[in-house]
Amino acid sequence: MNFSDATLEQFCTTPANVRLCYRTAGDVNNPTVLLVLGLGLQLIYWPQGLIDNLVEQGYHVVWFDNRDVGQSSHLTTPTPGVLDLLLRRKLDGAYDLSDMAADSIALLDHLRIQQAHWVGMSMGGMIAQTAAALYPERCLSLTSIFSTTGARTVGQPAFSTMWKLIQPGAKTKQQAISKYLDMARHISDSGFPMDEDIAIAYAALAWERGAMADESKGTARQVAAIIKSGNRTRLIQQVRVPTLVIHGDKDPIVHPSGGLATAKAIINAQHRSIKGMGHYISEALAPDLTQIIHQHVQSARLSTLGNDR
Repeated sequence: MNFSDATLEQFCTTPANVRLCYRTAGDVNNPTVLLVLGLGLQLIYWPQGLIDNLVEQGYHVVWFDNRDVGQSSHLTTPTPGVLDLLLRRKLDGAYDLSDMAADSIALLDHLRIQQAHWVGMSMGGMIAQTAAALYPERCLSLTSIFSTTGARTVGQPAFSTMWKLIQPGAKTKQQAISKYLDMARHISDSGFPMDEDIAIAYAALAWERGAMADESKGTARQVAAIIKSGNRTRLIQQVRVPTLVIHGDKDPIVHPSGGLATAKAIINAQHRSIKGMGHYISEALAPDLTQIIHQHVQSARLSTLGNDR
């Protein structure tokens, strides 16, 4: 599969009039795994090895650009400034994570998929947690990867990471590549190192697929959604689907305490710490991550008597 091939991309429009860009792989008659991305990332972020391995394991895979990134709709809701982000101000008119969860449900509706196994990373984990709480009939299982509950006492980024996150957005393609490489080096770890050539290719294509210099505004609006959603502990305590929480032991964006809090909040959730994993899903991590997801999904399927769609 050529991830730079734009002909693979399809589109749907949600009831909220948000256009979502998505891709699919695998047999539509197989159980669906819905991949939900993190802050500011585009659908081309997912390692090709992860998608291919999931298909080989017998899954129909669906993944997409969240609102405000890539080829999906860039909205006109309020864009927070640096001070708003630092003070965690909840902006009037901003969307929240429940709106982003509703986008995911609308995509499943468009594809006529009644139920899916949800796999979310970082902010995508927050979206998937929210969906599992609000739409339990649409979630067969939940895998939350290096995510958190929104509580201020857990999962907070290192100061060095916050400093990088609040820097001005790139104005040129080369700046975008340099900024992405700098952040990728910061959040990955030697246990599962990033491939620099892949990272450069991602950043270059993401610049072309996105709103270019305005892409950072969309990312800021996504941060505003996280802030507006606040502490979701009580919400995710409602989750009853089989849940696996995965976190690295060296995560500079979402401290491992966020993963522990997530697992504690969800009844019967399993927690798995991966030694040497930071906050970056590399091709080197893809084989191990695929196997962990597959084992969890298979366990969830057994617990629900194989009712996948």
